[in-house]
Amino acid sequence: MTRIVADISVSLDGFVTGPDPGPADGLGAGGEALHTWAFSDDPDDARILREGTSRSGAVILGRRLFDVVDGPHGWSEEVGYGAREAAAPAFVVVTGAPPESVRLTGLDWTFVTTGLRDAVAAARERAEAVDLDVVLMGGGAVVGSALAAGLVDELILHLAPVVLGTGTPLFTGGGSCALVQRSVVATANATHLTYDVVRS
Repeated sequence: MTRIVADISVSLDGFVTGPDPGPADGLGAGGEALHTWAFSDDPDDARILREGTSRSGAVILGRRLFDVVDGPHGWSEEVGYGAREAAAPAFVVVTGAPPESVRLTGLDWTFVTTGLRDAVAAARERAEAVDLDVVLMGGGAVVGSALAAGLVDELILHLAPVVLGTGTPLFTGGGSCALVQRSVVATANATHLTYDVVRS
């Protein structure tokens, strides 16, 4: 059964980027520390990355994150969705308007201009066709909004051992949800936390 999974790396103080993120530096100052685990040789980190990538039938991202990954300093043939796994599921972008052009033309992009709920529906249709899950990869506003709207079945946080001080927050006080912890895997690079989201 297709599940809606929010999967994101976060600092100890709750940020998913460092300060001043932009197209040339999508993770902001110091933000690369959030994803050290995704490029490590630790077998548990590698397994978690591989499992998350392989379950992704469709991936949802916001427009700001799309502009980063499709920008000149974004994804490449060597590093893309899934870090070195470089997988190519369907991608659904929540945006006010589609971009004029796309650099990564080899990927399957769908641009949804009618809101997050419609983007989740479009991604679910794509993921169900291949019997996989929908993954909300970010940014922080997309994941936080989906949680607040009750659209998420599972929350996976990769808690990086870094305090960024400022940046893009994951949680902005937009709502609350109850969680049931399903697993904890600790490595030197992150504590990987998996929760089921309790629907009210």
